[in-house]
Amino acid sequence: MKLEEVKELLSAKVLCGESLLDKDVDNFYASDLMSDILATVKEPGILITAMTQPQVVRTTQMLDLIGIIFVNGKTPPEETLKLARANEILILTTKYSMFEACGKLYLALNRCQER
Repeated sequence: MKLEEVKELLSAKVLCGESLLDKDVDNFYASDLMSDILATVKEPGILITAMTQPQVVRTTQMLDLIGIIFVNGKTPPEETLKLARANEILILTTKYSMFEACGKLYLALNRCQER
């Protein structure tokens, strides 16, 4: 699934990393606990979280993830965005809750795999 499709599916706004929207993504990791993310990420993908502090970007960078989707309409502080820009990490924000965002992505990924 292209990141552009993810953006459209979640009615998300791009906060930085727009040039990455043409990349493919098949893996999504959702948690507000970075220790859970550190323990479960096996392949590159996207982090879904409501946590907006710079540590989220550092975790994303360390795990070689493509980007972050902030849920619940959250907008990260400028410090977080600066760090994401410096590390070429896509940042999206969506009004959907984590549950809704994950559900939409799950259904869309299953449709993609059926093609």
